[in-house]
Amino acid sequence: MEQMYYHMTIAGCERALPLCPLTEDLMIGAFVIFGDPELTTACAEALLAKVPEYDYMITAEAKGIPLIHEMARLAGNRKYMLARKGTKLYMRDILDVKVNSITTNREQHLYLDGNDAALMKGKRILIVDDVVSLGDSMHALEQLVEAAGGIVCGRATILAEGKAADRTDLVYLEKLPLFSKDGKPLA
Repeated sequence: MEQMYYHMTIAGCERALPLCPLTEDLMIGAFVIFGDPELTTACAEALLAKVPEYDYMITAEAKGIPLIHEMARLAGNRKYMLARKGTKLYMRDILDVKVNSITTNREQHLYLDGNDAALMKGKRILIVDDVVSLGDSMHALEQLVEAAGGIVCGRATILAEGKAADRTDLVYLEKLPLFSKDGKPLA
């Protein structure tokens, strides 16, 4: 079968997202900013213009890393936190939450280093991700922030997929529809 694409403009950048089957009857547009510095910078600038005041940002490994890094750089090289998908030898006093993502077919865990958790205590934390669909990854990040004693002050993403676009607590740049098996956007 020939690859289908969804064409859209995101932060002024035109991109073609390959459509990938999620189930027998449902497809999603694959959005990946890895290796695309033009899009990453444009999205970081556009999101920074829309987010509330914050002390630190956090994202989950791995697709949110280029975005949060560029946002932190543009905001004056501010420190950000990373929830890892695996523990590292240098991590101490680790916080751990479970997460199920629609793009991963198994349960995962997100881990936060205790040193980062200590910095977050009592601080305003902005949660950043590249795409929010069901919101499971974002919810796991919220749990980590709360376990660290941080205050979730906002949630930001480049694309709100499907019903995530209806969320009133989410700052996003564009809506990304879900697609039928023949590549047509679902309402």
